[in-house]
Order: sequence, then C-alpha cells, then structure tokens
Amino acid sequence: MTVTQNTKISGSPTDAELELINKYTVKPLEAQDVYTFGVVLCDNEIDRDFERFDIPALKKLAELFVGKTGIFDHSLKGKDQTARIFSCEVVSDPQLKNSVGEPYTKLTARAYMPRTQKNAQLIEEIDAGIKKETSVGCAVSKSICSICGKDTRTESCPHMKGKTYAGKTCHRVLSEPKDAYEWSFVAVPAQPAAGVTKSYTDDVFKTVKRLSDNSADIMLSKNEAAEIYSYISSLRELAREGKEYRDELLCDVIRMGAVALPQMKGESLSEICRTLNLEQLKELKKAFSGNDRGLRSQLASKEQACPAQNNEFKI
Repeated sequence: MTVTQNTKISGSPTDAELELINKYTVKPLEAQDVYTFGVVLCDNEIDRDFERFDIPALKKLAELFVGKTGIFDHSLKGKDQTARIFSCEVVSDPQLKNSVGEPYTKLTARAYMPRTQKNAQLIEEIDAGIKKETSVGCAVSKSICSICGKDTRTESCPHMKGKTYAGKTCHRVLSEPKDAYEWSFVAVPAQPAAGVTKSYTDDVFKTVKRLSDNSADIMLSKNEAAEIYSYISSLRELAREGKEYRDELLCDVIRMGAVALPQMKGESLSEICRTLNLEQLKELKKAFSGNDRGLRSQLASKEQACPAQNNEFKI
C-alpha cells in the first residue's frame, strides 16, 4: 500500500500529543526530544493485489494499530524498531469516491521517534519525502469475493482476483480485522498492496480446501501458488528435523535397551522400537534411564556403538 505523509505537520509534538506519547515511554520525554510525523496506513481502494479493506475494517484497525511499532521491511528484529504509533484516525471524503463508488476513506496515524543521532538521517529522509511508503501487517477474519459475496477463506469460490465478470473486476474485500502486528517502511510494498501480511498456515489450508471442495477446475493466482509452495517448503524442513530427532531418539532407545535387556535379540528389539510412536519412545527411554548408573557403566565398559551403525541392530 503506497503511503503518503499525513496532512498534519511533522516535527515536535503538541502538548496533547506529548501526553499520549509519554504513555509508552519509561521516563517522560520533553517536546524537544521527540519527532512526530503522520502516515496513511491503508484505505478502502482496490490495491495492486486486487484487495481492499471495507470501511468498518478501517475503523477497527484504527483501534488495533495504536501503540504498534514501525519497522523496516517487516523485519522481526528488535534492532529494526524505528517508531511507534500513538494515535489513529479514520478520515472519509464524501466528495471523492473509490473505484466501487464508496466515499474514499483512509486510516491515518501519528507516530513518534526520539531525536537521536541514530535517527537523524531517517528524520531528514522523512521530511524530504524519501521515506514515505509503508505497508501494514495485520490479520483479518474474512476475505469476501466482490462477485459472489462468498467468504473465500471458508467457502469455495470460482472467481479469480483481477479477472472481469460481467464488466466488473473481481477483488477481495478484507473485513473484520482480528489483530494488527506492525507497520513498515518499505521501498516497494512487496506484500499485498493493501498491506495485509497473510498467515500461510490458515490461508494455505483454506485455499487447498477450496480446491478440493470444488468440482470444477480452479486456477490459482500467483500469490496463492507462492504461498502454497512456501508452506510446503516449511513443512518439508520441519519433517526433516522431526525425522532426525526421531532417528536419534530411536538409536538411544535401542542402545539402552540392548544393555537393559541383554537376553533379547538386537533385531527383535529394533523391530519393536520401530513400531512405537514418538511419545512411546520417549517413555521407553525414560524407563530405561531408571537404571541409569549401571547402564552408563556397562556402556562405558563395552564401548558400544549406536545400533544405527551396527549390523546387529541395524534399522
């Protein structure tokens, strides 16, 4: 979402603004120690990703964004925290209509940062209009298709964002915000242009469910395909780490079992352990550890290798 400076002047805070700002500080700040500026966080116009907020959503976001941190490029690192919002306001212009005929409405915010040597260049760039594009990170409950009115997060919808149906461009109406995370200075807003940072887990699951529930063929948008690919990649990495942990646990259990149950054949012990789930393996390891002192002594004397590398206990 391209953001412009608020119409309010940047610079030192008013007395009323300073009172709001000091609610977030550890020690009270003086007006000369603080730089304030305004931004437009988002509006109800259709963005480049063919999404828009409805007006009630903007009003809810006005409540949620107060106190939220401004960062760079949606970084999650504490060192990239730059500014903080201390007030928000929803502004409508009844004389100006958006692309669907509603009064153009925007969510504006006032933010502050301390006047420090570290922030001096950033303050200059804001005043010069260099740093002014931002995007917001938030979560919404509903994403309504503008053509059929279905919530695409819970219902099957065959309409593609950006395509024209009966002379109308399909887009998604984002409504019922449930959380606001942060707002970021960005060179080019990379997330959906309206500034919504989507949750891969929820969105991917619902996208796949929509595809499986619909009898007709449905094409994925580029963003949807990218989200699914990213989510699957993360699952593969988690699966790899999980397998490594299970293999290590299994190896420990078989090794400890071989010492605790010397009368049992290694192959039999290995086969039994392989049928156990993770919790059962953890319980068995705990049980074998009950004889921990004697077990360590026997292992040390015999210098047994992990059965994963021993043909007798090969898994």
